[in-house]
Amino acid sequence: MKLSPLQSRLAASFIASCLLLALYLALPPPHFALAVELEQTFPIFIEHLDLDVDLYAKSSSDAPAPSLADPAYEPEFSAFDRSIIGRAPVGVTALVNNGEASMNLLEGSTQVFVFPATEGSKRDSTRGSLELRDEEGISQEKQDDAQEPDEDHLLARRQSSRTVFISANTCQQPQPRSPSKTTTAPPQLTLYVSTSSTNQSPGPLADAKSQVFVPFTEGAVMYNFTTKGDVYLGVHAPNLTDTFSGIYNFKVAASTDELFHSYNDRDDADLIWVDSDSQGALLITHNLTASTDPEVEAKVMSTEPYVMFAHNKNDHSIDGLRFSYCGLQTYAQIAATKNGQFASMVTTGMTKRGQGNLPKQEFYFSGLNSSSNYLGILAQPANVSDGGNDLVGVGGGGHVFRATNFSTKSDHGNCAIILNLTFCDQVAYSVPSNPSFGNSTKLAQFYDEYASSIFDNFLKALAQIPCEAPSTQRYSLARGCDDCRDAYKNWLCSVTIPRCEDFSNDAPYLHPRAISQPFPNGDVLDAATLALYPNITAFNSSRNPLIDSGIRPGPYKEVLPCDDLCYNLVQSCPSSMQFGCPRPGEIGFESSYFRRGKSSDLPNGDVTCNYQGSAHVFSAAGREGASLWGSLIGFVVAGLGLILI
Repeated sequence: MKLSPLQSRLAASFIASCLLLALYLALPPPHFALAVELEQTFPIFIEHLDLDVDLYAKSSSDAPAPSLADPAYEPEFSAFDRSIIGRAPVGVTALVNNGEASMNLLEGSTQVFVFPATEGSKRDSTRGSLELRDEEGISQEKQDDAQEPDEDHLLARRQSSRTVFISANTCQQPQPRSPSKTTTAPPQLTLYVSTSSTNQSPGPLADAKSQVFVPFTEGAVMYNFTTKGDVYLGVHAPNLTDTFSGIYNFKVAASTDELFHSYNDRDDADLIWVDSDSQGALLITHNLTASTDPEVEAKVMSTEPYVMFAHNKNDHSIDGLRFSYCGLQTYAQIAATKNGQFASMVTTGMTKRGQGNLPKQEFYFSGLNSSSNYLGILAQPANVSDGGNDLVGVGGGGHVFRATNFSTKSDHGNCAIILNLTFCDQVAYSVPSNPSFGNSTKLAQFYDEYASSIFDNFLKALAQIPCEAPSTQRYSLARGCDDCRDAYKNWLCSVTIPRCEDFSNDAPYLHPRAISQPFPNGDVLDAATLALYPNITAFNSSRNPLIDSGIRPGPYKEVLPCDDLCYNLVQSCPSSMQFGCPRPGEIGFESSYFRRGKSSDLPNGDVTCNYQGSAHVFSAAGREGASLWGSLIGFVVAGLGLILI
């Protein structure tokens, strides 16, 4: 039978299909690839994933050793495990620029961190000073075009050198098992740093030649260096003796901008102890700006840049943590910080009282123990906010200054701090007092109104002087009526508002007052003590009779006014007012004034004579001229009929 052309083609196709089916059935069963086998061919598809191509560009034969700085991306599905994408091994924490990591650490253990070479400043930061006081900020030029860096630029940045700042604070430390018997601090943590790829876990057991170690100092450590690659850190906790128990907690940060945590143990404390009474103390900072521009002053006065910690020196709980901001927050008895311990015991604010009438921040503590020695530690607060950006603030871990020593007076209660007076606005120190007289506001009003009433009489006498006359008719070509007015006010406030010290204070520059009167609690001086002083008015009464009749403070010692206050008054006012000052060695001088000494002669920061704005300054370095804010007096104002001795 002859097939048609169409039938021939159909038969040929059928035969071919049968042959293919027979061939297929003759072959072994097929094996399909599973998803788990993608690992073997993963590099072929790397260009389709959002990963760093540099990690896979080299062949396996010349690939570097695995780095702790590999990307920390962790997949949400099992196919892409750690062996594929690479990340920091378990137990190793990657640090970001200006980021802070907090960890607990058991004794004898080490926590390892890595700061990748790709981590750097992601913004144009302006590095300013850590303090507002008389320092010039260091700024960087702002780039005109803030464009996104290209791939070549990123690679060049990774390969270039950078300065890395490492810092850490101990926030918690082991405590003594017997606090009453232990006066030593727990051992300090140690920071280990490596930039070698062969030492990616620096610590006490690693090769010493491939790392550096820096012990913590009072709970803080700072270290900086220049490098191109990854930085590996280890924080090690020492083994403890039976004296201590507990864990360490610390915060560590790395930055390419500046130290995240910092402290200053070299310069003089930036905190001045003004004065104290039996339960309180007043401290102020130095000038926060030297500018007299009203806008600058207003800006500085609108912000309180510092916080403060206070701690009784007999309590050793902050020993070993005095340079740690978070450690002080944890252990200091009083923390003048937001949500700090017993912050209600501290009143802080801005003032222009004192040196140069320039902005300062002051701290007034209440509820302290009498006859006690304290540490006052000034700090700039930790601030981890950055305006909503991903990065925390540069230097946001807090800055701690050197401690200032101060003490409180005895529990007799006959010296009390007054401040914020209306007329004598520069007065801020302890004055003769009595708890039964009233609170500090009433006491301040008593002294201020008395001084103001005397000043009113002086202004009437000054009004008789031709202050606006031509220069040829004035009483002086060097001084004017404004100078006379200021000099008289400084003198008046210093002599009518005595500066009070405990009667038990044996400093040679102090003058006993009201020795024959009882203390507020009824105690009196014994006969042997009274016999040491002649029975004269200068010892038996106060400088101002109204103090004895109105306040009745009992025995106290006075910081006499400085003699140069009187001399300045005589030089500044017309001779017709007949002002005069006793001189050293003359009758009345020793019970009225004391000669101002140099700061270098006062290693303990003592205030040897009273003047407006006087305060305890513990070092003469750069402070002597800054502390001369007034002067003193205690002389006869014969022209006004007022005798102040």
